[in-house]
Amino acid sequence: MTRAAFWNKKKVLVTGHTGFKGGWLSTWLLDLGADVVGYALEPDSEPCFFTLCGLSQRMESVFGDVRSKEGVQRIVDIHNPEIVFHLAAQPLVRYSYNEPVDTFATNVMGTVHLLEAVRQSPSVHAAIIVTSDKCYENKEWIWGYREEERIGGRDPYSASKACAELVTASYRRSWFENPGFNVGIATVRAGNVIGGGDWGRDRLVPDAVRAFRSDQPLIVRNPASVRPWQHVLEPLAGYLMLAEKLYQEEKEWSGAWNFGPGDESVVTVASLCDLIISNWHQGRWQPSPPQEDFHEASFLLLDSSKARRMLGWRPCLSLEEAVNMTVEWYCQALSNGQRKQMYGVTCDQIRSYEKRWKEVTWR
Repeated sequence: MTRAAFWNKKKVLVTGHTGFKGGWLSTWLLDLGADVVGYALEPDSEPCFFTLCGLSQRMESVFGDVRSKEGVQRIVDIHNPEIVFHLAAQPLVRYSYNEPVDTFATNVMGTVHLLEAVRQSPSVHAAIIVTSDKCYENKEWIWGYREEERIGGRDPYSASKACAELVTASYRRSWFENPGFNVGIATVRAGNVIGGGDWGRDRLVPDAVRAFRSDQPLIVRNPASVRPWQHVLEPLAGYLMLAEKLYQEEKEWSGAWNFGPGDESVVTVASLCDLIISNWHQGRWQPSPPQEDFHEASFLLLDSSKARRMLGWRPCLSLEEAVNMTVEWYCQALSNGQRKQMYGVTCDQIRSYEKRWKEVTWR
């Protein structure tokens, strides 16, 4: 799946490394022996994955804003990365309704700034731009969206991710596909990721952890909505596999890629709540009172056939296994005396996942 021989000593830039998904990716890269530098805003929650895993002591960490063209250019110029993962984003749908300007500035112009820095860099050979499954023009049909489906977005967050896709495609066609540019550029789209260390507001798993620790019910807005749930390591495995291909054969692997879960992991919000409670061994949830609210999609599914056939990538965790790993991480993090050991716990989960992936793939 991933080769330590390839990643050892590779210079890698991760934007958004202080976030949940970026933190897991940075940890995996460090475990593979990569030389990792991160560029992101300071952590916005306490506790958070970044501090619990002590990442500031294990990698070069630079606090900055992707809305700053000069800041992004500087980090690329100084560190000369060979591979770039762009995860810095405003990630919340509901927040985007209240702060649309901030959402578009971060998700669209932040992507422009990153691609412009890559365009002017002699060191970068591969860049992966992380967008979202919500970049598609969602018709809420029962079929999975393929990479060539129309993109769009009703809410500002979804629209901003669709714009990031358009920006990346424009840069790829205008410059990176031309002779003389040996840079592979890809966009990647995943489902709703879960995993230990997510402490963000207005997200189901961290909201559940906060509620259950306080012996309060988890308030659920849309229990009947269907989502594609997956452990954070599933799409990250695909990103790493794709980055290797982009580095070695730049243009052949450029484009858009889906890394969604299997159909059995596409379930209602209520079903996921029940699974979390079952693994937590306590807690309860209840629907929020009827209220006039912002629109949120009720059904969304990805078709990841391209990644399965071309990369050999496939999801290997059942939803039950994903929830179990997630709850186990939180339980260890919240235990007395465990906070300084979460980097090791995270690496153990990564290595267990790698072993599981080989078992499933070679079966």
